[in-house]
Amino acid sequence: MKILSVVGARPNFMKIAPIIRAIDRQNRAAGKGGKHIEHILVHTGQHYDRKMSGVFFEDLGLPDPDVCLGVGSGSHAVQTAETMKRFEETPLKYEPDFVVLVGDVNSTVACALTASKISYNGGSAITGRRPLIAHVEAGLRSFDREMPEEINRIVTDQISDMLFVTEQSGVDNLKREGIGESGIFFVGNTMIDTLLACRERAGNSKILETLRLSPGEFALATIHRPANVDSPENFREIHGALDEISHKLTVVMPLHPRTLGSLKASPGENPFVFVDGAGARKNRVNAIEPLSYLDFVCMMANSRIVLTDSGGIQEETTCLGVPCVTIRENTERPVTLTEGTNALAGTSREGIIRVFERQLKRKPGHGAPRLWDGKAAVRIVKVLVEKGGKNLTSSS
Repeated sequence: MKILSVVGARPNFMKIAPIIRAIDRQNRAAGKGGKHIEHILVHTGQHYDRKMSGVFFEDLGLPDPDVCLGVGSGSHAVQTAETMKRFEETPLKYEPDFVVLVGDVNSTVACALTASKISYNGGSAITGRRPLIAHVEAGLRSFDREMPEEINRIVTDQISDMLFVTEQSGVDNLKREGIGESGIFFVGNTMIDTLLACRERAGNSKILETLRLSPGEFALATIHRPANVDSPENFREIHGALDEISHKLTVVMPLHPRTLGSLKASPGENPFVFVDGAGARKNRVNAIEPLSYLDFVCMMANSRIVLTDSGGIQEETTCLGVPCVTIRENTERPVTLTEGTNALAGTSREGIIRVFERQLKRKPGHGAPRLWDGKAAVRIVKVLVEKGGKNLTSSS
């Protein structure tokens, strides 16, 4: 049985790592009569430098990829098309039974489209055989089609054969979109699998000492979405909010390359101070280089509050019990609002400050949503093994 997994950007690495560990666990059991899995890891290279990619492989204990496509950056169309072109020969070479895709980045939809149209016997995907496509983190919806990720999610789900869901809203959304129950599997959240597995090691990080920060006395911020950083108006509103917050709590903000580009395009017009190997400064927004996964988890777990436009961080703060202010008008992860520590603030300065003040008053404590127990990947691999007896499928 062969499984080919694809990663492209940092969030993918956290989602695939526990699946690889669960495959290893399955293979250890194979000596006792279990089914052995040959695993092929493909890195498309959507995030490709050490800070955005390599160091995460090290922190998560991921094996070196079997295939590196080296796609790099570009517009959505260029990145998606280049991934499709470079990926096609890989499943044709290895002929996997399953192509496992995680998350909602361009690599995800590009490889889903490619896998759905290939054939192992030289015929068409209609007359021949192709791999089963499994989408991990399926069914999430923001209902905002101006978000590129929303399009990626919808398209990937519609052409996938097996849909692994993190929360009940995902099940409801997929059924509403006409997907049958037989292809939907509510398994939990592999990103939380990774968080729980790495929590102890993250506690040994020295990042707080490096930045001279005390637990519970700083705010952590991450902003990277194009709608927030590419729009001068939105970015100024966020600037203003973070500046005001920095006079109440020290603010630390690891910089995504896109955010750094926007800051360089508006020098002298923002409250950011770049910190390089020195302690964080009060009454300023301290911009730092991207952090490793373990350092970031340490920062997140010890922060008083997190401000973000990231999807995964909404989930991680929920499990850590840290108040989260999401700088967006919507979220595809509603369970973090109803059962977690998250609150939507929009993108206006006034809205961000209002929700920040409210979240600061939030009482500590949290409860993990259903099946966010560190065992999602084990459930996924179990389903794949059970389905593996059918091997390849025809598109008919």
